[in-house]
Amino acid sequence: MRPEAVAAMLPFLSDHPGNPSGGHAVARAAKTALEEAREEVAGILGCAPGEVVFTGGGTEADNLAVKGGARAQRSAGRDGIVTSVIEHKGVLAAAARLGTEGCRVAEVGVDRGGVIDLDQLDAVLDERTAVVSVMLVNNEVGTIQPLPEVAARVRARAPRALLHTDAVQAVPWLDVAEWVADFDLVAISGHKFGGPKGVGVLVVRDGVTIEPEIEGGGQERGLRAGTVNVAGAVALATALRITHERRTTEVERVLVLRDRLVRGLAETVPSVFFNGDPEHKVAGSCHVAIPGVESEALLLTLDAAGVYAAAGSSCSSGASEPSHVLAAMGLSRADALASVRLSLGYASTNSDVATALDEIPRAVARLRSAVAV
Repeated sequence: MRPEAVAAMLPFLSDHPGNPSGGHAVARAAKTALEEAREEVAGILGCAPGEVVFTGGGTEADNLAVKGGARAQRSAGRDGIVTSVIEHKGVLAAAARLGTEGCRVAEVGVDRGGVIDLDQLDAVLDERTAVVSVMLVNNEVGTIQPLPEVAARVRARAPRALLHTDAVQAVPWLDVAEWVADFDLVAISGHKFGGPKGVGVLVVRDGVTIEPEIEGGGQERGLRAGTVNVAGAVALATALRITHERRTTEVERVLVLRDRLVRGLAETVPSVFFNGDPEHKVAGSCHVAIPGVESEALLLTLDAAGVYAAAGSSCSSGASEPSHVLAAMGLSRADALASVRLSLGYASTNSDVATALDEIPRAVARLRSAVAV
């Protein structure tokens, strides 16, 4: 977490315990803080405060958008769900659940660089399409999807469909408001930009109808029942503001670090290659394939050396199956299982990169020697 977000959060964990749904003075103080956070988030995401729905994170926001949007469209006879094949599991699993309820589910492919095939998108859209969900930045390989073009094609071929984007990975690197202006539903999550875990946002544009996933209390416009996490919302808003204010300089600095990491690995690790279109990739992403080395063994070796990386998504980084994203991009099973995700962020330093460039080649050489024996 960003230290400023921690500082903003602490008073609401200790000194201001009020429930924002209450009517007394302590509750009203919590309500004021919550609504100020909502206004701050809205200003940065390019929406009205009343369009900000606080959730328990990005996965919940994705589920609320995809399931809630689809279920609200049933009475109008729209039953088509369209996603890209490389979406976060929070979207793909929600779409699969809708498939068991009778919806038509289509997954649109991507090219070798991990960018959506727009012509294939055209082919699966029709007048009965209810929800189209395409992420802004892929959570594994960091590719940026062409959302303005996606929106134009959806509006032309399925004008009544709801457009949703999982923008969880995008906030540190892109001005999300500019990219999602034509989208009805936008999900973000606090821990991806220096806020706390367990709090997110779903932007639900005025006039868009979705059904709630969690019912019972009427909070958040009736779309997310339960006592709102005031401390989390305040910290999320603080982290979002600081990220937005510092984005230009932080992206420039992290890009230098990332490129140094890429060059160093290319020079010191034989046969290495990198996944994701380098022309359409965010600054914090370095997704590397190291043939002949299983990612699980490499990650364990690096962990012992103080280098913390992942294979696949953070939600399934311990899995022995290859990433669905890499499979969709056309990597062989062997190359997918030899790929690791090295992520950089606002807190990354030159020293971090230097350590990685010391430890990764050493670990690869050791593991390759063991296989050779």
